[in-house]
Amino acid sequence: MERIQKYIARCGVTSRRGAEELIKQGKVKVNGELIKDIILVDPERDIVEVNGKIIKPEERKVYIMLNKPVGYVTTVKDEKGRRTVLDLIDVKERIYPVGRLDYDTSGLLILTNDGDFAYKLMHPSKEVDKVYIAEVEGIPTEKELEMFRNGLKIEDYITSKAKIEILKTIDKNAIVRIVIHEGKNRQVRKMCEKIGHKVLKLKRVQIGKIKLGSLEVGKWRYLNKEEIEWVKRL
Repeated sequence: MERIQKYIARCGVTSRRGAEELIKQGKVKVNGELIKDIILVDPERDIVEVNGKIIKPEERKVYIMLNKPVGYVTTVKDEKGRRTVLDLIDVKERIYPVGRLDYDTSGLLILTNDGDFAYKLMHPSKEVDKVYIAEVEGIPTEKELEMFRNGLKIEDYITSKAKIEILKTIDKNAIVRIVIHEGKNRQVRKMCEKIGHKVLKLKRVQIGKIKLGSLEVGKWRYLNKEEIEWVKRL
């Protein structure tokens, strides 16, 4: 027996968190019955449906790195008909993004059909560092940088300690390197706005020990053995 959200993730539909959302939205049935709560299922006997389709575990696990361009949404499907990151990847397996990058943000995105792999990368307890390069409006002062590093009140939460450094200046703007381990919605942009420096461009270049490197914008590659093993050891 295993929890329904883990089974859905193992089938390559979405992450565990995504599975929980599907259940809340009334899109999951077990043996023909709509479920609204987390339950245990028997993979050998129970029939699980998502959006009216019977799902089964993916046999081949796939781990992909994409250099996401600006102008793509980080979802499997988009209700507004916008281009999704899956439009850029041609594999037969059903994969999904691990976490999100905003429509206006580019850079490193990982996609997989391995729910446990996605869980390890995303779970807050793992505190996996995410590295961004941003161009911000204006040049932050040392006081503003310290505010950023020590935690900021954003809406209803206070950010964890973070890292930020100015790499160079361009005219009246600054290029900064930012490291956070959280992943709340548009967090980097909100943090920069909080210290008075709007983000003009944002790119994620690293997740933990996985680096974007020289991968071209819009291109993808399979993760190598070392990258996969690093995640599995988390």
